[in-house]
Order: sequence, then C-alpha cells, then structure tokens
Amino acid sequence: MSSGPPTRVLRVDLSTGTVTSDSLPPSVRRRFLGGKGIGAYTLYRELAPGTDPLSPANVLVLAVGPLTGLLPGEPRCVAVTKSPLSGTFTDSYVGGSFAARLPNALGDHVAVVVEGRATEPTVVRLSDGAATLHSTDQWGRSISETNRALDGSTACIGPAGEHRVRYATLGTDGGDHQAGRGGVGAVAGSKRLKAVVADGDPRTPASVGAEAVSVAETYDRAFHESDTGRWLDASGTMETLDFANEVGVLPTRGWQADRFEGSERIGIDAVRAAATARERDGDFRVSTSRSDSAVTDDHEDAVSDDGHSTVPRGATPMVLGAGLGIDDFDAVVALGDRCDRLGMDVISAANAVAWAVRASDAGYLDDVETPPLAFGDPGAAEALLTRIATRDGELADALADGVDAAAARFGGDDLVPTVKSVALPAYDPRGSLAMALAYATSDRGACHRRARPVIAEVFATETWSHAERAEAVTAEQTLRSALWCLVADDFVGETLSDYGADLLAAVGLEYEPNELLDLGERVWTLTRLFNVREGFTRDEDRLPTPVRQPSADDVREGVDPATFDDLLSTYYRVREWDTEGRPTRALLERLDLVALVDDATPVPTETAADADRGDGTGTTDDEPGRDA
Repeated sequence: MSSGPPTRVLRVDLSTGTVTSDSLPPSVRRRFLGGKGIGAYTLYRELAPGTDPLSPANVLVLAVGPLTGLLPGEPRCVAVTKSPLSGTFTDSYVGGSFAARLPNALGDHVAVVVEGRATEPTVVRLSDGAATLHSTDQWGRSISETNRALDGSTACIGPAGEHRVRYATLGTDGGDHQAGRGGVGAVAGSKRLKAVVADGDPRTPASVGAEAVSVAETYDRAFHESDTGRWLDASGTMETLDFANEVGVLPTRGWQADRFEGSERIGIDAVRAAATARERDGDFRVSTSRSDSAVTDDHEDAVSDDGHSTVPRGATPMVLGAGLGIDDFDAVVALGDRCDRLGMDVISAANAVAWAVRASDAGYLDDVETPPLAFGDPGAAEALLTRIATRDGELADALADGVDAAAARFGGDDLVPTVKSVALPAYDPRGSLAMALAYATSDRGACHRRARPVIAEVFATETWSHAERAEAVTAEQTLRSALWCLVADDFVGETLSDYGADLLAAVGLEYEPNELLDLGERVWTLTRLFNVREGFTRDEDRLPTPVRQPSADDVREGVDPATFDDLLSTYYRVREWDTEGRPTRALLERLDLVALVDDATPVPTETAADADRGDGTGTTDDEPGRDA
C-alpha cells in the first residue's frame, strides 16, 4: 500500500517568474481529494468576486486525481479556471500522454496553479515535482506544430488561444485530445502561456503496487463486461449521433430541425466503412483505446502525427455535420481537424458558424462584410472557422466571443440557444425535459456531460414526473462530480459499483462509497457557491428563447416556460437550495462547507421547500467566515 496521494500544490507566477510549493491541509485533501475538488477549492479561495477571466488575476489550475492512470482507459487530468465565455466556474478534462505523465511530473503535488502574465510567450516544464519557465518561438503555431517542436508530452494552445477566442482549447498530443469547453485556452493565451510540458514516466497500477494492479484488473473486467463498456468498445460515442437522430433530438442546420436526413453518411456506418477502406490503403488509423472511444465531456478528435484523421468523436458529426447540414464524412472529419489544430472547441465553434448562417439568412448581417455562408457548404464553414481563430474581420471577431456576443452586436438572439453564454451541444432539450434541466443547471453552462438523462427519459415506459426528472439530474451531477475528483472518465466510472473506493484504498485512502457521493455533492455545491458569488441567480438557470419556441420544422413543441419553472423549483428542493438557487446554511453544515464560505457569498437559511410551506424562516445576514 502506498503512502497516499500528493499533499502539495505547485505554484507558478508568470508575472514574477517564481515557483513555490504549498502544503494542502489534511482536512482539505480529505474533503476535496483531487481533480475537480481541488480545482474548485482553489478557485473559490483565491479569486476575488468579479475577477476578469482574461486578467492576470485569474488562475489556471491543472490537476490530477488519486486514481489518474489507474483506471480502465486513458488517464485524465483537468484544467480549472474562471471561464472567459460564461463567467462561471469551469472544469475541462483531457486525456492522452500528457495526462498520463502529469502525476509523476508533479511529484508530490496534486496540481499546478498558474497565475499572473508573462512578458513573452512562455513554456512551463514540469519534472520531478519542479517547474521551470522558458521563452518560446512557437507563438503563432498550431497545436500540432507546437507539439512536434517541443520535447516531451505537451498541453498547448493554438492561434485561437493566442487571440483569446473565448472557447479556445488546451490541446494535448498534437490535438488528438482537447480540454474543450469553457475557454481554458483563452485564459492560457491571456497569460502568454503557450504550453505546459510534462516529463517523466506514465503512472500505472504497476508503479503503485500489487494491490492496485489487482483492483485495477477487476475494474477492467467489470468495464468490459458492462453494457457501457461493450457499447464503447463497439462504436465509441459515434453511435450517439444515430441515437439522437432516431429519437428526434439531433440539432440540425442551426437548431431548425431535430433529425438530419444525411445522418447515415456521417454516422457509425460511415465510420466503419471509412475505417475498413482506409485501413486497407494504409492511411487510416482507427483508435482502439477504450477511453479514446469514451470521449469525456470535451471533444477529442484524434489526429495522427502524419496528419491523417482517425475516427471522430460523437460530438463532431453532430455539431459540424448535422448542425451545419454537412453530410460528407471526410469533410466533417476535416472540419474537426481544423478546430483541433487551431485550438477551438468544436461545439462552440460549430454553433457560432450555424448562428452566422442563420443570421445572414435572416438579414441581421446585411451591413457586415461576410464570407459566403450556407448550410451544407464545408468550404464556407472552414473559411469562417479559420477567420474566427484569429478574429479576422468584424463578424469573426464577434463570433470569437461566442454566440451571445455576436447576437448582442448584430441581433438574432432567438436563433441558436445558449445557457450562461455556452452554446447547447448535441441533444435538443425540446425532446427531453430532464435534459433541459441538466443544461440549465450545469455549473459551467450548457453541458451534456454533467448529466445526460435524455437516454433514460426517451426510453421510459411512462412519462416522468418532475420529481423523477429532478432526482435523475441531481444523481448524475453528483456522481460525475465525485468521479471527476478522482479523476475518472465518467463512462468508466459509471461501471464501478463502489465508485472507485477499493482502488482508493489501494493507494492509501479509505472512503466508503457513500462518502464519495458526499464528496460529489460537496464539490457540486461549492461550484454553485462560486457562481452565486459571481452574481448568478435563478434567471441564469432558465432556458433560452430558441428552445421555448417550436422547431422550425414544427416537429417539436417548445419547452413551456411555466412547466420548466415548476421543474426548476423541484430541482432546487431536491438540492436543498432556496428559491433563487442558493445553497442553504443547513446544507453547508451537512457538507462541512460552512467555514469555507466567505462574506461575499449569500447563504440563506430557507430552502425552496420551506418557501413552498410558507414557514417564514426567512434568510440570515449572519454569514459564516472564511477558514484559516
């Protein structure tokens, strides 16, 4: 048995060029563990309310978890920051060799916290628990070019990050994997941080000990034998396009329809046909890693070192194919490749292009110089994506700040839906009220990885009640929050009956499964407190105008605002929040968060359920203080 996970945090101040190391109090490690938990704790503790996400005062946290490298599939690490797109807490997960080597590169540190702003483009190199800073000539280069130029496993930004596109990514392995949503790449670009390099051997169960190897093998068998494991081994997430199209929740041509007539040409059958043909010709590499297939919450379009694209992940054909009306498989793969090399989140970028096409058709861009725009035109999409990455022109500059920013500048806020300025991804919530709730209450803006109840709801034999929807969303959010503290791929984690408790014991940490669920609820609550402190209220949890309207093809009715408002209230009651969506003091006491919460965060005593009963308990002005 090992002595346990790392107990320190490494700090890199780019403004001063200094590197320091801080100890984590044992109680903090116990309550927040690693990954998302340590990132949330750091962000809440260290950022003043209202901090500009693109200022030197923002921090970028790269963290591992106690099970990084030990679970089935590829290892994961997480990037945590205040999002320049949404203004919320954001955490973005990425795999590949960088994540595999990061634990040993960090040594006895669970995370590296990057703060300040360098005077010139900089690379931070991590090795044996130390960090060194180096100037670089890679500014202006793509993610794949930078990866080839730097020695070691690299996480870096492309031109989009350098130009502070608010949904820019941090790419690893030359763009094979992306920490996608929320704009962590823009934060790195604002700090003139071109890359972080992780040196050292990958962490594996064998490097931990015999007990870890035994438990890891048991988990591996359980994953293979599960329905989720068999599904992912067979088709990865590509089959989600076919599922969404079949049940009518596939956003098509900028959210104007919910089925795509060309889906079979870009779905799982197209992937299998392309893989078979191109493997025969020797120029198509098919990904066989389970977690390569099991995409995280962020897109991971794999691109080989020689430039030949492999099987795309499910989000790519959904948003760059159906979303843009493109039914050419090769063209869709090429668009995903372009986003990966430029360093842009495919979901946000595709929705930006879709908005531009619809805005042009509706006349909102008549006074703006624009390139040719049309659904079904991959050339036009590629040209606009390239211009967005460098903010080339008035339209591209607006789109680089997101759909909401473009609509605020030109009009057209009823065209493409967003939640907290983050464009909705793959599943149209007009086909699933539970999915609508998941989008609205996600801590980082619209996200299908925080909870994905759409599959269970559309196949349910009876219509779900509001309570069933709220409980399903809450359970998934809590579980995945716990898994991301480990850091575990959520697809893999869903197959573990003990949520990783046995493997935690093998590395020296004793947690009961119910304690891990408490951890998930604690961290989910803390990210909500961060957002509440930033001024987010119930209004930001409401659904956007486009999904309150029927689809343009009149197949789906819009989500009724009154019905959704009732559902949101039910969710708040399940969460033990008040009617404005603020976690209550009783909840904070139960989760051991009272001492952490600062005076700038409003903490009510009355829950949503209390308000419904009209017991008149009210709220308190007696706010708890920050812990030492």
